[in-house]
Amino acid sequence: MSREVVTLREGIYFGEGPRWHGGRLWLSDFYQHKVLSIGLDDSLQTELDFDDQPSGLGWMPDGSLLVVSMTRRQVWRKWPDGRLALHADLSAVSTHLCNDMVVDGDGRAYVGNFGFDLDAEIAARGAESVIADHPTTTLVRVDPDGTVSVAADGLSFPNGAVITPDGTTLIIGETLGGRLTAFDIGTDGALSNRRVWAQTLPRVPDGICLDASGAVWIANPIAPECALIAPGGEVLEVVETGGMPCFACMLGGPAGRHLFMLVAPTSDHAKAAEAPLGKVLVCEVDAARAGWP
Repeated sequence: MSREVVTLREGIYFGEGPRWHGGRLWLSDFYQHKVLSIGLDDSLQTELDFDDQPSGLGWMPDGSLLVVSMTRRQVWRKWPDGRLALHADLSAVSTHLCNDMVVDGDGRAYVGNFGFDLDAEIAARGAESVIADHPTTTLVRVDPDGTVSVAADGLSFPNGAVITPDGTTLIIGETLGGRLTAFDIGTDGALSNRRVWAQTLPRVPDGICLDASGAVWIANPIAPECALIAPGGEVLEVVETGGMPCFACMLGGPAGRHLFMLVAPTSDHAKAAEAPLGKVLVCEVDAARAGWP
């Protein structure tokens, strides 16, 4: 199936953590050190200037914005009155950079991290070698009061995550494992019953989003595409992203059927920070967004 993919916005350095909120697409731009929002009319707003690389985004029930601070390995909270304060320090339980995050309806957050210096290892050994052999790491839970705990360990680069509409299942992309992994969520936020939801290789999941059919869109950072994966791993559809790898995706728009895809020429830190060559692409798809984020 061929979709009409258009460019919504250019001039992004490296976009991550896209979220549809308040009628706009919100995203983190690593190397502008900003949280931005974009309207379907291409209007651009700076929602937060941030003195670190921002990544995962989410909202508390009171409307507070949570932002992952990548290099400091923290989560910050922008209150509805504009105050910005440290919400949680993850440095004791996260290894290397923190990345994506999903926040549930109660304001509980689950935050991934790299586990090791990815750029350095790829430069030294090559991507295929790193995928085959790499340290595992933790997924961290941050309760609404800022309490930090390890939700799961032994994960291969835990990255984009979604929570099903009934709030009982978390699905996370293990980027270097080439799979989507599911957990049951207890009433206290504890994760259990770990299982493979879908193998995705040769594709690997970066950012992900859930649709109303129960399938998951995965941004593929090693190819110019975004793919729709069914439970069990069947590839239902592939949307091409104009020659650039896709690092994150989100469903939104008035009916929830706009698929937003964040692309850039590279994820290499030094190269991506040189110039704003990233883009936000969009197309319309069949099934609307579901669950969180």
